[in-house]
Amino acid sequence: MKPLVIVPTYNERESLPTVVAQLLESQPGIEILVVDDNSPDGTGELADELAAADSRVHVLHRSEKQGLGTAYRHGFGWGRDRGFDVLVEMDADGSHAPEQLGRLLDRLELPGDPADLVIGARYIPGGDVHNWPWRRELLSRAANHYARWMLRLPVHDATAGYRAYRSDVFDVIDLGQVTSQGYCFQVELAWRATRAGLRVAEVPIDFTERASGASKMGREIVVEALRKVTVWGITSRLSRRG
Repeated sequence: MKPLVIVPTYNERESLPTVVAQLLESQPGIEILVVDDNSPDGTGELADELAAADSRVHVLHRSEKQGLGTAYRHGFGWGRDRGFDVLVEMDADGSHAPEQLGRLLDRLELPGDPADLVIGARYIPGGDVHNWPWRRELLSRAANHYARWMLRLPVHDATAGYRAYRSDVFDVIDLGQVTSQGYCFQVELAWRATRAGLRVAEVPIDFTERASGASKMGREIVVEALRKVTVWGITSRLSRRG
């Protein structure tokens, strides 16, 4: 495999060097693409320094904050244009353990049961959440239960942002039709993958609340997800009846 780990950043200067170093140490064969949205704290400039020091690190600069969904869409396109056959999503804030990336990559090529998309899941046996306020975890679990029921998704952690795709998944899923931002982007891709008959698997991960910086979760992200999941679910059920 030729994996590219896509790491969107916005004001992640404190955590990015550690994440990059741990990724390269745990998986020396990977390459990393930092997608920076013109971070005011200088994350983009720091990413350039990391790239200058190691040829496995690349940086894609964007002129302004455009959202998680567009960051990943740009990253997927960049990786596919350069021949990477595995595209990984990963947060830059330290909440996703770099040393657990091997679990996702191994599951993609599990003998006898390979997958097209592997989700690093918090809410399956062996998964865990550390240092989250109970209200935040409750909201996350409720959102996943709702998406699983409303969309009839065969996954337990559709909002998870630690995941690995075979790049040819995007020959089947048209990213041009994916308009969601925030955590709804993750739900939409998992939903479109299952609807397309792709093989989706989950592996347990440990998720740890960020040690520095501020969460990007806002009210508008929650509202977007609730609205879109409801519309998709109702439309899908009506189409089956028709």
